[in-house]
Amino acid sequence: MNYGIVEMNAEHIPEIARLEIVCFSEPWSEKSLSEELENENSHFLAAVSDNVLGYIGVQEICGEAYITNIAVFGEYRNCGIGRALLKAACNGAKERNCEFITLEVRESNFAAIALYESEGFEKAGLRKNFYSDPSENGIIYTKYF
Repeated sequence: MNYGIVEMNAEHIPEIARLEIVCFSEPWSEKSLSEELENENSHFLAAVSDNVLGYIGVQEICGEAYITNIAVFGEYRNCGIGRALLKAACNGAKERNCEFITLEVRESNFAAIALYESEGFEKAGLRKNFYSDPSENGIIYTKYF
């Protein structure tokens, strides 16, 4: 499959907002995603072919990187797109001199957990009842550079 990883731009917003609705119980709106384009601390990337296949959002502050969301449309999963997005986000944070990159994941999301662990993320903590719809703990994973 031919695709590229590019910086998210305004043209990507409608498809990414649709992906948010498909994947998350509390999706980001088009307005919220658009505001990230103006946020100097945000680094959002999209995997694109003829359309958006997936995306990742990272916010950085004081040398720390936080993955806000990573999502891939169902029909493009298990094609390496999530891994490519994650690697690109990690490389960008490292290049911008972040000390680490971190995220939360639902404890039942075994596929995502396997991906994070295979990319060198380590379990760093637990947030009880972090997620809703349904209520679920969030596991914190961190990768130090």
